[in-house]
Amino acid sequence: MIRQMLLLLATIWASGTMVVAQELSAVARVDPAQSGVEQGWFGDTEIVLHLSQGVPFRVFTLDSPRRLVMDFREVDWSGVRAEDLIDAEAAVTDVRFGNFRPGWSRLVADLSEPLLAEEIGMSVDEGSGRAVLRVGLTPASADVFAARAGAPENALWPEPVPQEVVAPLVDDRFVVAIDPGHGGVDPGAERGEVNEKELMLQIALELREALLRAGDVDVVLTREKDVFVSLEGRVAIAHRAGADLFLSLHADALSQGGAHGATVYTLSQEASDKATAHLAARHNRADIIAGTDLTGSDDEVASVMLDLARQETEPRSKALALALIKGMTEAGGPMNRRPLRNAGFSVLKSADIPSVLVEVGFLSSERDLLNLRDPVWRSGIVGGMARSILAWRDADAAKRPLVRQ
Repeated sequence: MIRQMLLLLATIWASGTMVVAQELSAVARVDPAQSGVEQGWFGDTEIVLHLSQGVPFRVFTLDSPRRLVMDFREVDWSGVRAEDLIDAEAAVTDVRFGNFRPGWSRLVADLSEPLLAEEIGMSVDEGSGRAVLRVGLTPASADVFAARAGAPENALWPEPVPQEVVAPLVDDRFVVAIDPGHGGVDPGAERGEVNEKELMLQIALELREALLRAGDVDVVLTREKDVFVSLEGRVAIAHRAGADLFLSLHADALSQGGAHGATVYTLSQEASDKATAHLAARHNRADIIAGTDLTGSDDEVASVMLDLARQETEPRSKALALALIKGMTEAGGPMNRRPLRNAGFSVLKSADIPSVLVEVGFLSSERDLLNLRDPVWRSGIVGGMARSILAWRDADAAKRPLVRQ
């Protein structure tokens, strides 16, 4: 594990004067032209990153599935594309990178076979301050890889600080939790220069503004910046805020069935169709995509949560979904031909908060893509969603005494 962790604090201390002289920021920039994943002469794989300056970093591996994770404090990935880094013959099949949490960046590499980071080093040019990070990956047995996998524990790399969330107000105002899907190292669906995480954050901010204008609603976002938030963390934020409903926003890309049009999903153990099952499986991999260590996670707990959710929250969630479909349809949609669907989305598994997931559109649809990028269309659909939420709030409040009886 010691060999898997390399913290280059000495780089920062040694070059402090030089950084000031060259007016460099604390964020290192990646040179995409010189960086990449390379196949070595003897079959080994090497990841090479050229940086504008040296930064502290660490490297470790995760199993099930096999991934290599590189954390930095901090790296700017602007202009870097995953496809430019991959060598078709190398054992790294895909890479993702971006903000992991405020002040920290992450690169996650999917491995097609067990590979251990046996050679790790960063060289820093004394004159320019530019740095080159090289991580040499060597084949290993599956048992050895599994034994050495796991996120390291170190005081210099603390666990993320829980997001500050406003506590429930004493006046019992209605609280809406809006969850912009993906974020940070997890871009979600991508179509050219457009990615899901940025679009959903934009729509979430616009929906928050529309709801706040109602005057008697509080809104909390699971993220307000381009950072990664775990699936469990998103639900926890809603609970800490005392949310009365949870709304997760997405715009995925699916080839199955030529998906297009807004669709609203509720929680169920069985998916309503194959395309929805595929979609749920992709969404539930968000933590894996971002390089989260899921060792020891308990599937039995998730099963219990599903059972609890069905008792009271399921009919309220379905009523919320129907209200959203009505409001978005009246706003012009367009809606999917089957706008109400269900599957086991992990982010909807709160036992006590009515929760729905809205695919506002699909990036795989040319029409939806144009709509999602159009501020006029977004204003209309966001207005329809806001009206739907308020209508559901009033109807749900009227039914609550009958439910208690």
